[in-house]
This record gives sequence, structure tokens and C-alpha cells, in this order.
Amino acid sequence: DLIKQANDTVYGLSAGIWTRDIGKAHRFAKEVKAGTVWINCYNQFDAASPFGGFKQSGFGRELGEHALELYTQVKSVWVALD
Repeated sequence: DLIKQANDTVYGLSAGIWTRDIGKAHRFAKEVKAGTVWINCYNQFDAASPFGGFKQSGFGRELGEHALELYTQVKSVWVALD
């Protein structure tokens, strides 16, 4: 089983698949434990798209809105105005 073999590692930075069957490619992307999945291409990046791995392949995300979450904290402030 391709998915089982692909997931049988402590790493999960990225994965790629080449196929004419787009349904098979989407099933692969859904089931593989990788932070980025390329379909019929490889090593494509966009600054607006988060990049980072699963498992032992990184901490958090680089690029995109998700990368900013590492540098921020959510805070609630309540003020009574009466």
C-alpha cells in the first residue's frame, strides 16, 4: 500500500505524486502525513501558502498567515464603561 509506505517514517515535511487520476491524487493528499503535498509538480512555493512538516519534520509553519501565529498571542480585554 503506497500510503502505508509513505507514512512509514518519522518525517513528514512533504510528499509528491504523479498520476493522471486526479481522484487518486486527492486521496493520497488526504491520507499521507506530510505538511505539503505536490500533485504532478514538485518544489512549488507561494509566500501566501503555509509551509512546514508533520511529525519530526519541523515545528510550526513558515510563510503565509499561519507563520505569524508563532509570534503572536491572543488576548481578551474587557472594559466596563459604566
